[in-house]
Amino acid sequence: MSTAKETLGERTTRSSHSPASDAPLLAVAALERELSARKRGRYLRLVILLALVLCAGFGVRVYQARQKPPPVEPFVTAEVSVRDIVESVESSGKLRPLTEVKVGTQISGRVVRVHVDFNRRVKKGELLAEIDPSLFGAQVSQVAGQRGAAQAVLERARAAESSALVILERTKHLKSEDIASQVDLDQAENALLLARADVIAANAQIQGLSAQLKSANTTLAYTKIYSPIDGIVIDRAVDPGQTVAASFSAPVLFVIAQDLSAMQVLADIDEADVGKVREGLPARVRVDAFPDQTFAGSLTQIRYNPTEVLGVVTYAAVLDVKNDELKLRPGMTATVTIEAHSARGVNAVKNAALRFKPKAPGDVGPSVELEPGQRRVYVIEPTAPESAKGASAPSPADAADAARPAQKLTPRLVRVGVTDGVWTELRDESLGRGTLVVTEERGASEDKRRKFLGIF
Repeated sequence: MSTAKETLGERTTRSSHSPASDAPLLAVAALERELSARKRGRYLRLVILLALVLCAGFGVRVYQARQKPPPVEPFVTAEVSVRDIVESVESSGKLRPLTEVKVGTQISGRVVRVHVDFNRRVKKGELLAEIDPSLFGAQVSQVAGQRGAAQAVLERARAAESSALVILERTKHLKSEDIASQVDLDQAENALLLARADVIAANAQIQGLSAQLKSANTTLAYTKIYSPIDGIVIDRAVDPGQTVAASFSAPVLFVIAQDLSAMQVLADIDEADVGKVREGLPARVRVDAFPDQTFAGSLTQIRYNPTEVLGVVTYAAVLDVKNDELKLRPGMTATVTIEAHSARGVNAVKNAALRFKPKAPGDVGPSVELEPGQRRVYVIEPTAPESAKGASAPSPADAADAARPAQKLTPRLVRVGVTDGVWTELRDESLGRGTLVVTEERGASEDKRRKFLGIF
């Protein structure tokens, strides 16, 4: 029996130490080692991932703490500063020469010659154009002939007058000797009167024909068109061969500007601004052709005649502009800025501070009626913050907000002067330079928006 067991043990031992029986055991052992290594690697990756998440969370908290916006102030303020303030009135208009003459014609006819062109400088009395003089020359000749005939009639009348006078004297002598009768004397006297009347009529006819001849010569002279002034031709509306008609009005043939070194702007001033301007004020003129250049000018006239367009009342203002470089041209659209009032180096406050009204006016005391030239501004005065007793410990952010002093609005009455639409002059010393005045009050929505942006 024991022999059989030993034999079996020996077989088992021999079988276990055989190469064929050891392969499955080795494979199982290798698989257990690989599974154990994978489990250890998974645990290691999990630990690393948790460490990274914690580090990222800590970094986000640090970044938020550093990038947190400052506490939101309930009011927007601006400083009182020293500025130069210029109150101006703006308008627009058209440029035109200081002296502009429109040269026309008083007669109708065909233009035979034109002696000048655009931009030509001309002198006073220089010939500009000619109209065909043939018809008007014939009229002069006709009237001159009629006047010559009338002169001959006058000489005949004068001869008849002399003859009648001689006959009258002879008849008187014969009457004194009783040779001629009274009837002969009366006839001689009547003949003299008729002869004198013929002389007067002939003189009158000559005077009329002389006037006609003068008129015909004047009309003939109108065929030559001369320059009335020294200047430059800025417009020519006629060409040789063109027929002009002056039946109802004199047609304009040339436009001559006397001097382009001095121009004018005819601007329209609104009725709300006309009280701010006066003659002699300086002005600045700008045109689109030279946007970076300003031309100096002055206000020379404000006309009383109003102009109303669609219910808007304006008054024409005339401004003289220097044009030494001849850059400005007639007809350009000009933007005019007139300096109505100015204040240099004065304390100034933003207009938004003068318009500001607190949302809870009862918190700033009773309202005081303002005098002319007086305005109300609000300054901020700090007050001690109220501590909450028995409350839980606040967070660092809340503690920073709670550490800020409470703010209280205090109204101040100030006298104001010149304004340019953005800044206004302070004419008293109640608010010094650097004083903060309130221009706007933030609402709860603005506070929430800033806090929301601070989170991200």
